[in-house]
Amino acid sequence: MRVNIPPIKSQGIKTKLVPWVKHLVPERFNGVWIEPFMGTGAVAFNVAPENALLCDTNPHLIRFYSAIASGEVTASVVGRYLTEEGRCLLAKGERHYYEIRDRFNRDHSPLDFLFLNRAGFNGMIRFNRKGEFNIPFCRKPQRFAQAYITKIANQVESIEKLLRTKNFVFKCQDFSATIKEASPSDIVYCDPPYIDRHVDYYSGWNESNETALFKALRDFQGKFILSTWHHNDFRENEYIKTLWSRFHILTKDHFYHVGGKEENRNPMVEALVANFAGDTTETVPRASEQLLLIECRFPGLVS
Repeated sequence: MRVNIPPIKSQGIKTKLVPWVKHLVPERFNGVWIEPFMGTGAVAFNVAPENALLCDTNPHLIRFYSAIASGEVTASVVGRYLTEEGRCLLAKGERHYYEIRDRFNRDHSPLDFLFLNRAGFNGMIRFNRKGEFNIPFCRKPQRFAQAYITKIANQVESIEKLLRTKNFVFKCQDFSATIKEASPSDIVYCDPPYIDRHVDYYSGWNESNETALFKALRDFQGKFILSTWHHNDFRENEYIKTLWSRFHILTKDHFYHVGGKEENRNPMVEALVANFAGDTTETVPRASEQLLLIECRFPGLVS
């Protein structure tokens, strides 16, 4: 299955898991696809529902995709912009990158955000406590070769085409506010920061956040899907046992390029948690009758 790659990169992007997530979506789904943590938008842009509400607390992600939706950012605009800034980067080196970073932290341009995302170290998105983008340069002045610019412009164009035919709404707001907007006919897909992992987030993520998300999804009357991590070769996600084990859990081996050094980039088992089975339209009961589907290398994980 061909997967559309979004123009914004991030650590932990879900493009490789898109077919797995789509398999859970009922064929006759006609509600609103709701994402409280849209991130790069990889899942929503590939599920491609008729109606979607895509939210995030990172205003720069929302501003970027809203700019595509409004026509402010187009494939041709991106092509011209990256060509010009790429020339300057080649001529001036990392000094130009940091000039763009300073400009972005002052003006918050969606195009500058795209530039920094593609020219920063390891495709990371990270902000300091002042809300300033602080990823260093990738040290590749030749970064924006013509083929690379064309690739990014084509990715923007694919989003343009999608947004012309679908009803997608983008909002910058907290996950709790987003889930409150959902109705029983909708599907809420959550891809929060993976707790206790390397992945950072615009506003952080800790135990209280994970617990608050669990309570919001537990009480939601419609269907939800949650992405999280299950275990790796060194440790387990304790919240699978303490919170999420009452729901359906499916697992899949995955490899994330997280960490500055290759030896820190370890494979892990990814988990999808859902309160419904993928082959039925019935919501899973919230009692002891719930079915737990789990495949893992540590069979004693769930008691």
